[in-house]
This record gives sequence, C-alpha cells and structure tokens, in this order.
Amino acid sequence: MKQLLLLFTLLFSANLAFAQAPTPTAKINWMTWKEAVAQSKIDEKPKKIFIDFYTDWCGWCKRMDASTFANPTVVDYMNRNYYAVKFDAECMDTIVFNGTTFMNSEPAFKKTSSRGKVHIFAYSLLEGQLSYPSYTILDANFNRLHILKGFKEVEPLLGTLLFFSGEEYKHYHNYVHAQWQRNAKVQQQQAAPKAK
Repeated sequence: MKQLLLLFTLLFSANLAFAQAPTPTAKINWMTWKEAVAQSKIDEKPKKIFIDFYTDWCGWCKRMDASTFANPTVVDYMNRNYYAVKFDAECMDTIVFNGTTFMNSEPAFKKTSSRGKVHIFAYSLLEGQLSYPSYTILDANFNRLHILKGFKEVEPLLGTLLFFSGEEYKHYHNYVHAQWQRNAKVQQQQAAPKAK
C-alpha cells in the first residue's frame, strides 16, 4: 500500500512538474510583402495587412520587437487578424506591385555607415513622413487605412488593431458627426437666453 501511494505521489508530482513547464513563447508570424500579397490571393477571406517599417539602426524598433510585439495578446491577435509584414525601410529589394516598381531611392548606394537610403515603397506608404518605427494598416484590397508612428505600448497598439481589424473604422465618421451634432445642440441650448 505504501509503495502504491509512493508511486501515485511520484506520478502526480511528475505530471504537475510537466504541466507547469514554460511553453515556448509564441511569435508573430512575420511575412515579406510578397508572401502577404500571395497569401491574400489564396485565402478565401483575406485579412488586413499590418506593415512594420523598421531599420537596423533603430533602437525603438528593437524595443518594439522585444516588448510589445512579444506580448502574448498582441501576438495572438496579430496572427489571427492580420498578415504581419516586416519591411526594412532601407533595404535594396525591388518590389513590383500593381504594375508599379518600388526600389531603394539610391540602388547603387553601398551602406557603410549605420544609416542607408530610403526604399520608395516605405516612402510611399508612409506619405514621405519617415520616422522609425512606423506602421501602416492596409485593407484586404491594399488600400491604406492608417499610419502609426513611434514606439507603442501594448494597450494603444491593441486598440488600433481592434479598431481596424473589424469594420468599425468604416462607421467612425458617422459616430463623430453624431457626437458633434449633439454637442453643438447642447452648446446652443446653454447659450440661449433663458425665458423669465
């Protein structure tokens, strides 16, 4: 009986030890632009595209990778709702998309120092406002919906991802307009002279 109890205790302890062992950390399934475009053509219901524009010299880009992009909630939400693209804004790759060729602004430039020349794809999607890290969200038809700039903590980034992953962004203008009308009406009522 003691042996059976000892065996049961050992098995239970081993099972508990394995159950508490840390699992490997999940990561965002980063893709290239070409992979994201190809995947969107294959999928029955294409996702929106999140592009992380970074450079190899950008300290805040590395911090995003180590913190916000490593957060399990961000990882899970990004992988389920977006094609996540990492794009080096100073790379020398040539991208052909919708009949347009995008390349580095100085293709013959040899990067010897820490900073290189901007890729026209990054310049175009960021509307020439180059700072890193920067992010662009595109819809399933590759139309730009939003540009974000700078380091983002988990909650603000998740809020943006949630807002654009659904269809809420399409109705936001109506919401803002209705709020504006309500506020204007209240202000008019407050400004109107009171009858005695």
